[in-house]
Amino acid sequence: MSAYTEVRHGGKREGIAVERRKRRELSVGKIAANILLVISALLFIFPFYWIVTGAFKVQNVAVAIPPEWFPLEPTLDNFRVLFNNPVWKWGFNSFFVATSEMIGVCLVASMAGYVLAKKQFPGRKFIFILFVSAMALPKQVILVPLFTMLADFGWIDTYQGLILPAIGWPFGVFLMKQFAQTIPGELIEAAKIDGCSELRLFYRIIMPLLKPALGALAIFTFINAWNDYFSQLIITRSTSMMTLPLGLATLQGEYTTPYGVLMAGAALASLPMILIFLLFQKAFTQGITMGAVKG
Repeated sequence: MSAYTEVRHGGKREGIAVERRKRRELSVGKIAANILLVISALLFIFPFYWIVTGAFKVQNVAVAIPPEWFPLEPTLDNFRVLFNNPVWKWGFNSFFVATSEMIGVCLVASMAGYVLAKKQFPGRKFIFILFVSAMALPKQVILVPLFTMLADFGWIDTYQGLILPAIGWPFGVFLMKQFAQTIPGELIEAAKIDGCSELRLFYRIIMPLLKPALGALAIFTFINAWNDYFSQLIITRSTSMMTLPLGLATLQGEYTTPYGVLMAGAALASLPMILIFLLFQKAFTQGITMGAVKG
């Protein structure tokens, strides 16, 4: 009996030791993962930090080697020079174009994605394949025919020329179609049985269910439109129609580059994108989670 008790206690002590060793290994792994995440976060944050601090440095300090990691003598001269230009007009153009594209893409993509996911009609799969194929085309390939069409419509150097070509973004349709497939078909049938019209069904039932995907798409669309330097450069002609990225590019001289002024403009240009991300952060994280566990 004593031998049995000794064996039992010995096994229990061994189990406790194994459990403690596992906990210790998990703690070490968790600490290492946290350290790696902190280092990665600092690496991603550093460019933004450098832009913000550089906005308060004079020219010779901004390009000094070794660099001045924090402005010892901060100045607002860069912002004074920046606002001698029509920065508010450029900022309004960027915000108006990006917001209009965001609303238009979310609306059109949600409708198209719902139809491709839940409606049965001839050529549905072929149309979806066309959208997926269009995602592989670089923007430069369609630039010439797009510019020709805009010129024929008289939309060069206009808001509609900047906004409307981006409304049918293939990635948006693809994203919304994938999320719309997760909506139970029984829910749609029940709404139709209750006498819900197609339009009311979409706005009252489908749109709320697509909210996480719409949040993610809104962030992607706004950032893509805000940073779309290439298309805006081709379509715009006048200074009054320039967006903020285009306007900041004109501040660069032929022989000198005012790095402090450009960093001040870049710091201001980053604020709307940060605001949009904070507004849609919850829906964005929900969309990523739903996409991770789908199926």
